[in-house]
Formats: sequence, C-alpha cells, structure tokens
Amino acid sequence: MVNSNVNALGVIFANTYDNLVPELVAERSMASIPFGGRYRLIDFTLSSMANAGIDNVSVIVRRNYHSLMDHLGAGREWDLTRKRGGLNIVPPFAERSVKVYSGRVDALESILSWLEAQKERYVILSDAYTALNFDFAKLIDAHVNSGADVTMVYNRAPIPEGARSDNYTIRIDDAGRVTEILSNDYRLGEQNLSLNIYVIERESLIHLVHDAAVRGLVYFERDILARNLKLLNVQAYRFDGYVARISDMKSYFDENMRLLQPGSMDALFGGAPIYTKIRDDNPTRYLEGSSVKNSLLADGCVIEGTVENCVLFRGCQVKKGAVVKNSVLGQDTVVEPECDVEFVVTDKNVHITEGKRLNGTDTFPVFIAKNHSV
Repeated sequence: MVNSNVNALGVIFANTYDNLVPELVAERSMASIPFGGRYRLIDFTLSSMANAGIDNVSVIVRRNYHSLMDHLGAGREWDLTRKRGGLNIVPPFAERSVKVYSGRVDALESILSWLEAQKERYVILSDAYTALNFDFAKLIDAHVNSGADVTMVYNRAPIPEGARSDNYTIRIDDAGRVTEILSNDYRLGEQNLSLNIYVIERESLIHLVHDAAVRGLVYFERDILARNLKLLNVQAYRFDGYVARISDMKSYFDENMRLLQPGSMDALFGGAPIYTKIRDDNPTRYLEGSSVKNSLLADGCVIEGTVENCVLFRGCQVKKGAVVKNSVLGQDTVVEPECDVEFVVTDKNVHITEGKRLNGTDTFPVFIAKNHSV
C-alpha cells in the first residue's frame, strides 16, 4: 500500500445504481457485481482509496448486502483492518435513520453522528458502478489548490444507453468551475459525464446534509449542488484514464469483453494494484485437446474444450468437446461436453447441460441467473 498523509476519509455508496442491472442484483448490490474474471466493482474504488493512504472508509449499504459483507470481510486485503478507522459497513437502519434511504442525502444523514466524530478534514464520496484505477491523492491536491468548496470528477464520454434516464453531465467555464449540472441528459456524442466522485470538507458536508435533511431534500447532486452553484465554488476534475461504466446488462457484457482488446488490461491494471478477496484456487489447467484464444481466465478453471474471446471467472469448467465463444462465464460455471455456447453471460454456479445450444447475439447476449441449470 502507498503510505500517504492524505487527510481524507472515504464514503462509498454500494446500491446507488442497482436498478440499472436488475438481473445481477437480485441477491447482491451493484458494488459486489463480479467484473474482470476475479474482481468485484467495489474493489476498484476501495483499492484506489487504499493506495492513496485513505484508511478510514465507510460503505453505506441499502439492501442485498450480505454478498458484499462476505466479500469485504474486515478489509484485510485492502489493509483496512485498523483499531481506529479502517473499513466500516453501514446497514440501512444505522444511527438515526428509520427507513431505507432513497438518495445520498438520506444515506449521509444516517451517518451524520459518525461523520461528526471523525478527525479527517476532507470526505471523498463515491459510487461503485465503475471500474477504474483512480489517484485520489491527486484529486485531493487539486481540490486544495483550487480553493474549491466541492470538486466533482468527470470524464469525456458518450452517455451510455442504459443510463440515459439516470445520469449527470456538467458545463464548465474557462476557470474549471462548474456552471451547470444537467440531470438525465439525453444529448448524443461525448459529454462531460459525471463519475459521481466528489471531494468536500467534512464540516461543510455535515452542514449541507443537515440543512437539506431538514427541508426534506433527497439528492446530493440536484438538490444540493445544482441549486447552489452560485454560492458554492464547485470545481471540475477531468479523469482521462480507463473507465468501465456498468449501466445495463449490455454494458456489463461489453465492458468485460473490452478487457480482451489490446492495451485494455494494462490501462486498467497497469497502475497501482487492485486488490480483491483471495480464494485459494489452483492455477487454471489446460488439458490435452483444449484450445484457448484471446481470453481472460481466472484461477481455478479447468479447460478441456474450446474457449475463444471469453472472460471466465474463478472455477469455471469447460468440458471435452464444448465450444464457448464471446461469452462471460461467472464463478464456478460448468459447461458440459458437446455444448455450443456463444454470446452468453452466466452468474455464479450455473450448469449448462450436455449438448446444449445457447446462442445469443452481440446486441442481446443470453443471461443465465445464479444457481440455474439449463
């Protein structure tokens, strides 16, 4: 881990975009969706915080958080097992909250007493629906040097199809100040698309959340920031690194497959390390007669058949005579002999029976839910 004196704590919202991928969040949060063979989406934000020396992180959960708790544990893999600070998972009925929160203001109100008790000067707020390798120390430096009240992170990208009804874009003046925040932008082409990462002084955040909660406001962006752009100095921070944004099942498939393109793995993983929960599997085994081309295979896989242009998570098995192409197979998926599988996405523990033909398309990949046999 990077030993830094970043004077900030982290708050990660685990469930903010669950509605975008209902197929994958029936029993988990957006933050714990598997990605890239062996990771969960939260691993990227949490690892980036840990690499910046942020060792006091709260993960606010709303529902379906048992999978996330099992994955994070006490935070050992991220060096967040501390007597003070460390990793703190906040369930929906914590503190003064008496209901499951509906927006960031509700969520932050539920941890106000915790925020008031902390010592760090700054708070980093982040969702967990993107895979990116982010330097939070640089973000804090930029925030301090600009004298901003709030700094928000964006990248230049088209608005994803699945997020056209749930996004924020921004307009920026020549000095880098945010002059307008647009909700649910529908314009085509590249926009200044918010990554939903914010830096703000802890005392200021407490004041703003108190004030918004009293007035029954719910949303941090549109109810607090957008309404107060003339009063608050909100600065924009552009991120030009690799971003995988999950906004629907199609983007989940596409972003996993994009990792197979030349340079993608280096772009996402070539900087500071990304940590995840360790599973003690054997190395992947390629048995006699197997054929694997342009694929990403995690540990514990056993390959007897043919795999082309695929992402396979831990413990997958492709039996003799089976052909799997252009697919994303979740953890411990088993493809029996003589199957023909193409453009398929499976969740954990899926069993594809012998001789089965499953053929989706690039536009509409076939999805098989957790623990199902087909």
